Amino acid sequence: MEKWADSSETARPRRPQLDEIEAARTRLAAYMHRTPLVQLDLRLPDRRIFLKLETLSPIGAFKLRPALNALLSRDIKTLCSGVATASSGNMAYGMAWAAHRLGVPMAAYMYSGAPRAKIDGVRRLGGDVRFISTETWWRYIVEAERPELDELLINPVTDQAVLSGNGIIGLEIVEDLPEIDVVVTPFGGGSLTTGVASAVKALRPQAMIVAAEDESAAPVTAALAAGNIVEIETKPSFVKSIGGPSLVPQLWPVVSELIDGAVAVSLDQITDAMRLLFSKAKVVAEGAGAASLAVALASDQIKGNVVCVISGGNIDAATYSQVLAGTIPDP
Repeated sequence: MEKWADSSETARPRRPQLDEIEAARTRLAAYMHRTPLVQLDLRLPDRRIFLKLETLSPIGAFKLRPALNALLSRDIKTLCSGVATASSGNMAYGMAWAAHRLGVPMAAYMYSGAPRAKIDGVRRLGGDVRFISTETWWRYIVEAERPELDELLINPVTDQAVLSGNGIIGLEIVEDLPEIDVVVTPFGGGSLTTGVASAVKALRPQAMIVAAEDESAAPVTAALAAGNIVEIETKPSFVKSIGGPSLVPQLWPVVSELIDGAVAVSLDQITDAMRLLFSKAKVVAEGAGAASLAVALASDQIKGNVVCVISGGNIDAATYSQVLAGTIPDP
């Protein structure tokens, strides 16, 4: 396998430190505002639910922070040939937005089953969408293979600047709600959970970090039960941004030390949460984004002040209309 385009790509990821996360926030300040933390008034006896609305970022998802930080923290000379990433959707969208603002060519390696809203978003911003199979996409994510290209390829999961960019979310959560008891994050590759948990645990060590998964593909739950990474069978699901056949081995040692558990919820529970977000808060969330709320409502172990990271709202209109109509969309 070829070496990455710069030496930082070959380093094993580590837990980002607070000063790195603060530096990332300063770097991004000119490009985006903090996202709000709002209470979802459900009047539950044992928990208060708060929503960290990453749906209100300029691209409608949390991935703008890691994408921007990944580009802004590089020497501009390394970006001259352009940038690329492998993504199921939101990271590609975030990278396209960041590259467009910086005047840098951008390419996204996506599988054809990615939500149309995300594919179209990349193209609107001038990104070159290159379709690959889901198997090839996964090999790019876990760094088992890489495309032959001149662009700087930024791994959406293991890149250190990606992790620090995601840490900004954790900083904002603790600043807005210092007495936080539990933070629930959707778990895809693990970069969101790692970044958020790094900041939260540094500032509020007693807070629990819980990974939210879809029962159709729940590798964290399986790994915690087995005590190591395992390969699992996955089922097709309309929830595209979380879950996978396994975990990213480079990141798992880091994230496994930060999380306090994982909960896998059903598609019924996820779509219920999507409808609840719309009816109670007028928030449009994709399946992965609503998974954190589904977990917060389903688990008896989650109590007190609970923050659910609503990671994104980029869902195709036809799919969302099926959810609002009370059905589970086809994969």
